[in-house]
Amino acid sequence: MANYLFDRLLSPAVPPDRPFIQPGPGPGLDYGALRRATGRLAHVLAGLGVLPGDRVAVQVDKSVDALVLYLACVRAGAVFLPLNTGYTPAEVDYFVGDARPRLLVTGSGGAAAARDIAARHGARVETLDPAGTGSLQVAAEAAPDDFATVPRGAEDLAAILYTSGTTGRSKGAMLSHANLASNAETLVDYWRFTAGDVLIHALPIFHTHGLFVATNVILLAGASMIFLARFDAGEVLSLMPRATCLMGVPTFYTRLVDHPGLDRAAVSGMRLFISGSAPLLAETHRDFAARTGHAILERYGMTETNMNTSNPYDRERVPGTVGFPLPGVALRIADPESGAAMAPGAIGMIEVKGPNVFKGYWQMPEKTAAEFRPDGFFITGDLGRVDERGYVHIVGRGKDLVISGGFNVYPKEVEGEIDALPGVIESAVIGLPHADFGEGVTAVVVRRKGADVTEAAVLDALAERLAKFKQPKAVIFVDDLPRNTMGKVQKNILRETYKGLYAG
Repeated sequence: MANYLFDRLLSPAVPPDRPFIQPGPGPGLDYGALRRATGRLAHVLAGLGVLPGDRVAVQVDKSVDALVLYLACVRAGAVFLPLNTGYTPAEVDYFVGDARPRLLVTGSGGAAAARDIAARHGARVETLDPAGTGSLQVAAEAAPDDFATVPRGAEDLAAILYTSGTTGRSKGAMLSHANLASNAETLVDYWRFTAGDVLIHALPIFHTHGLFVATNVILLAGASMIFLARFDAGEVLSLMPRATCLMGVPTFYTRLVDHPGLDRAAVSGMRLFISGSAPLLAETHRDFAARTGHAILERYGMTETNMNTSNPYDRERVPGTVGFPLPGVALRIADPESGAAMAPGAIGMIEVKGPNVFKGYWQMPEKTAAEFRPDGFFITGDLGRVDERGYVHIVGRGKDLVISGGFNVYPKEVEGEIDALPGVIESAVIGLPHADFGEGVTAVVVRRKGADVTEAAVLDALAERLAKFKQPKAVIFVDDLPRNTMGKVQKNILRETYKGLYAG
């Protein structure tokens, strides 16, 4: 039996001298060297007692060696468990205690805290650093290149990704070899990736976007990438003459639009700009198109499902939508309570089914059962609708729904009206405890520098645009909205910060 995912990601059919990582800013790496590097590190993992099915938890800075570790885990039959580099030791302790990994890999600077955590949960600690001086890298230097790839089937686990945990404890989403392979194969075809593509990779690799979308797509296409430690608008613009594609979060595109160097000449060699992980403002979509002639391709995915929908490659990419269900993915809008199908155009719960959908939550059979309908559709927790042309619109998270005076208020609708006002950069609409209404609709707004936008101006503008029950009871102005590392607005933080606004 072959290794279902590894044999697809590093196919022997790809010429070994083809670049995988383009030289600059760091050294380059071709496909032959990548295969040999995974072999050496897989030998090290096996020597440390990592067996097929064992979890390997990894909290390290972004580097090429960290990518090699991911592939080595897949090759050795282990289950890769990437952890956000911003997690505190207390948070890492929870993940290690829950997943019970055989091995915890950290940067040298965090080794002491990692050893304390590992000692409590029976794990071993090794290090990996961007400079190449970690214990795993040192051991790999002396290991042989040729490793007998461990056979793994389509349904075997390849990775566990923990959800962001905005409500309650984070849950470990179990992703199989087939989940990851099928989704990447679909995206290669849908987004027209070929061996000639060069991706600017500026995303983190502890998340599905930078790891399982960007990296897996490039590997399956036999393409290459320019690998950046982080996003810098000026640096990315300077690299575009050498590239063909960029995958980013909305923040990438707002910063590019704000950069004076963004114009049609700067992007003349680029064929595709993709955005995901958080909603892209329609204004950003329009501004980017006006400056470059390129329509950003927005898509929709989740930790549990990889990518579900995408705006089309060769048809209209509609601002404010996430396009159509991907080939092989079934999507429906259902009543959140009963699961009954909603009428066309109605707002309801987005449910999906397909080979991309995860196997369930790690050691949570009851939670897993509660998140699936009897016919196998996964309840995403996202509210949305499908318009008359078939484009999917995300209205918001189900938990972000505001119920004010008994009426449902969808934050996205109110945010869209506020974001369109002159002088407003963006907004977040939340529900806060209110004695009369249960929840008071509340707008948190970021103004443009120097803009004279007041609460009264916002409320006056909305008075004729929205029904009375949808209009904010208060408008709060802030310099920035709180976001996680993938750019998603953390409304739970806003709700906690302003929870006493209507008290008394």
